[in-house]
Amino acid sequence: MSSRRRLVAVCGESDPQTSLAELAFEVGRGIAQRDAVLICGGLTGVMEHAARGARAAGGLTIGLLPGEDPHDANAYIDISIATGLGHARNAILARTADGVVALGGGLGTLSEIALALRNRRPAIGIRTWRFDRDARTEPELPIAVNPTEALEWLFAQMGRPS
Repeated sequence: MSSRRRLVAVCGESDPQTSLAELAFEVGRGIAQRDAVLICGGLTGVMEHAARGARAAGGLTIGLLPGEDPHDANAYIDISIATGLGHARNAILARTADGVVALGGGLGTLSEIALALRNRRPAIGIRTWRFDRDARTEPELPIAVNPTEALEWLFAQMGRPS
């Protein structure tokens, strides 16, 4: 039986001037260094900086774009998938990924976190949403202090690829 590479989603704020650029770059680089594929929304902000980090480490990047033009992807996306689904593409991202790292972000990021947890995908955040939950029924979103801590936790949760 052949093994496949892990798909790790990075989601977060789309502001091109994000203060999380260096953190996102380090997350992307760490994903590639662990021989996983980075998957993201393919646009600007955290997504672009994470893809830049993955590419800098020789990794493969996939962008699930909300619009219909694959050329809208940032320059660091290797495989651009124009879904034409708008925010509904968040559900595909959360379901496709083996694990999720969230950095900062607004309501789109919150939806990706919730969908990942709903689909029983391990997810961890850095400087992102915190929320109250019922520990008996709702999964937790751990918060890491840095990319190394986040990725060590995430890859331990994902286990070995099948």
